[in-house]
Amino acid sequence: MRIAIVIVVLAAVFGGGFAAYERIADRPNFEYRTELVHRGDVVSSISATGTLEPEEVVDVGAQVAGAITAFGTDTNGKLIDYNSKVLPGMLLAKIDDTVYKADADVAKAQLEQAETAIDKGEADLAQAKAKLLQAENDWKRARDLGPSDALSQNDYDMYQSNYETAKATVAIAESEIRQAKSGVPLAKAELDKAQRNLDYCTITSPVKGTILDRRVNIGQTVVSSLNTPSLFLIGRDLTRMQIWVSVNEADVENVVPGSQVTFTCDGFPNRVFKGITGRVRLNPNMTQNVVLYTVEVNVNNDDEVLKPFKTAKVQFEVSRANNVMQVPNMALRWTPMSELQVSPSARAAWKQAQDNPPADPATAPKERHGTVYVKDGPYVRPVDVTLGITDRINTAVVNSTLKEGDEIILGDVVDGGEAGPKNPFLPPARKR
Repeated sequence: MRIAIVIVVLAAVFGGGFAAYERIADRPNFEYRTELVHRGDVVSSISATGTLEPEEVVDVGAQVAGAITAFGTDTNGKLIDYNSKVLPGMLLAKIDDTVYKADADVAKAQLEQAETAIDKGEADLAQAKAKLLQAENDWKRARDLGPSDALSQNDYDMYQSNYETAKATVAIAESEIRQAKSGVPLAKAELDKAQRNLDYCTITSPVKGTILDRRVNIGQTVVSSLNTPSLFLIGRDLTRMQIWVSVNEADVENVVPGSQVTFTCDGFPNRVFKGITGRVRLNPNMTQNVVLYTVEVNVNNDDEVLKPFKTAKVQFEVSRANNVMQVPNMALRWTPMSELQVSPSARAAWKQAQDNPPADPATAPKERHGTVYVKDGPYVRPVDVTLGITDRINTAVVNSTLKEGDEIILGDVVDGGEAGPKNPFLPPARKR
């Protein structure tokens, strides 16, 4: 009898202890990293890298050969050098003009000679006309007399010959004048050519801008041949610049001229610059089978803090959602690893979602859907959300039962205090 009573008492003790253990085991004691649901702006963008370029670059070269003899001065009165500010027509450099000056002097003398030949021809023509008049009068008298006792046949023939010769001489003088006149334009052209080459010895700035590169020194000889030697590189108006951005062919269709652009540059880690999308050039570059289009971004550089040829990290704004509910992308990637973490009222739906494979993309709805988990006491509760645009950190929520202030799960707190998505190869971390 006593043994039976002891057995009943022990069974009751062990049964109650087992039930209590089951209740404790079924109660989760996990730690999570969480964030409150809030509203804000979400901007979808395209990331790319580009190079800052002056809006216009002028490469100043030499059209004649010779040695550099001198440099001009900039707007500050200093010799032309790197970073010099120049104005249109300002002297940049001088090339030795000895040979070209001599050629100009020769051409000028040849022009004067051609003009003198015209004067001489006109004088010869006047003389020839005078002789023609005399020969014409003599010939007229000879014709009136005719061959007779007063005028021999020999004299008659002589007057006729003199008249014909005088006419021919006039024609020759007129021809020489025409020839002399035709030589004047040729002499002028040679003088213009020689003068132009002489002028080319003076290198002037064609634009207002800044000297980006000086490629010659005094005494250096430049040789002009098929390729014009480059002397100076001038950036025109560095207060207006462009970024030449290489955009992947998959993203370039979303780049719209006139859209807003933000970018950063090394050296200004805490400053975000703004620009406007310009042209999309239609001559792509192919690198390792990757097609990249060059997009021009117009930038205002009034303070001139941006230097040419710096690397810019660019964000093209594709779309924007203002004052929308948003969730971190990390929350969309997290899922509980144990049903003990899920609220009992939602476990059946959670198990069914785990067992069902993803829908066929061909038949799935076009809207993007996701699931986030909200703290529900000691448990978590799944909430379906319809997703909008994303900025790669947060995603806009278009339709959901989420409310501002809901505490959504970003990840588990694992050993070591780190938080993040659950590692499937680690057992659930319980707080002891």
